[in-house]
Amino acid sequence: MTKPPKKNKADSQKPEIIDELTANVEMDDDVQSDDASSRDDYETNIDDDTQAYDDGEVKMSLVAHLTELRNRLGIAIAAFMILFLICVAPIPGTDNSSIAYHVFIFLQAPLADVMEARGGGRMIFTALHEGFFTQIKVGFFTALCVTFPIMSMQIWRFIAPGLYKNEKQAFLPFLIATPVLFLMGAAMVYYVVTPLAWNFFISFEMAASEGALAIEVEPRISEYLSLVMRLIFAFGLAFELPVVLLLLARAGLVTPEGLAEKRKIAIVIAFVVAAILTPPDVISQVLLATPIILLYEISIFGAKIMNKRRNDEFDD
Repeated sequence: MTKPPKKNKADSQKPEIIDELTANVEMDDDVQSDDASSRDDYETNIDDDTQAYDDGEVKMSLVAHLTELRNRLGIAIAAFMILFLICVAPIPGTDNSSIAYHVFIFLQAPLADVMEARGGGRMIFTALHEGFFTQIKVGFFTALCVTFPIMSMQIWRFIAPGLYKNEKQAFLPFLIATPVLFLMGAAMVYYVVTPLAWNFFISFEMAASEGALAIEVEPRISEYLSLVMRLIFAFGLAFELPVVLLLLARAGLVTPEGLAEKRKIAIVIAFVVAAILTPPDVISQVLLATPIILLYEISIFGAKIMNKRRNDEFDD
């Protein structure tokens, strides 16, 4: 009886090795397929997130932001330069008259009324170039005031895309209140402060008498313009106090309680600032310090209302 041939051990292990290699290859294919599927899902999620982020908004790079800023500044500067040239250019059909000249006549009116009530007077310039440069300064300030809304609009259009809806609603009232409060300060200077101050200063004139020469005021146009513009900017900036304090209160940097505790210090600072920014007379100093103190109290009241609304929103 013949014995069956012996199986080689190596031959018996070959199918097992082949099966194992096949299983490993299939596993690698599955892993690669899973990786590819995961990568596709990840890219799809990124695209979805980007689309969700870009829905209604524009994602900009740093270069695009700088380009946008350059364009906004360019529009504001171009508007200022055009209006400046219009202000200083002679009006056609007039004898060297310009918008800047009429603006200076408008600024001169309070002094003219006071001097006419005392018998008249005149203004002078002592340098050959003084009259020319005075017109240039008036044109510069006029163009700056007229283009301020345009500048504010360009600033708003630059920062608004980066704000949330609630931030836009919170910031927009301050942007509107800024020019309004500045105009209120300038109007107070023109209609209240300067008539009182000019009456006070001109009261030091003296008529001629035996053995004494007459003392009369003859204001220089450059000095008068500098004084008026200094008062306008001092009162205009002082009237911006509620905007600054309410913005700080909304940011959480100050509280109405803290502002109320520092009321005495604020009153002292108000009179110190008024003494620095106004001419050396008590009338203009008091007329500037008093609105600052009142606006400080209004800011405290506004901060309380703002905090109350914020607490109500948190409670809801």
